[in-house]
Amino acid sequence: MNEAFRIEEITDGKERFMELLLVGDESADMIARYLHDGRLFAAFSGGTSIAVCVVCELGSATVEVKNLAVRSEYRRRGLGRAILGHVEKLYPGHRLTLGTGETPSTLRFYRNCGFRYSHTVKDFFTDNYPEPIIEEGVLLKDMIYLTKESGRE
Repeated sequence: MNEAFRIEEITDGKERFMELLLVGDESADMIARYLHDGRLFAAFSGGTSIAVCVVCELGSATVEVKNLAVRSEYRRRGLGRAILGHVEKLYPGHRLTLGTGETPSTLRFYRNCGFRYSHTVKDFFTDNYPEPIIEEGVLLKDMIYLTKESGRE
């Protein structure tokens, strides 16, 4: 990524990033379940937030990426990979895990970042979201969990 940006941890006023968080998770109710207890990292270009990532510690050796979102005009520039790399550096020796839908480009992105398939939670999206979620023409039904040992590709 050629553009200058900085990543900061946000500890107060996390809700002010809701518009961007909703890009990564379409339900404000679901975001509310993890935002308060999670660590929120935001990437900024100048004074504008251009990406966010929320992670929750699941014990002494596992961290779950609950939300990763990049503003559409900043996508495909390495920013998502950079913010994931930032999280990995904060948690050396930890297992990173995340859940996502069956969207081909999203799964490809995470595979290219070194994540591998772990397991599937059947009907997660249809059971937990009030409205159907369609991405890239795919109706999201199942949650696909991926994992990565931090520091390894």
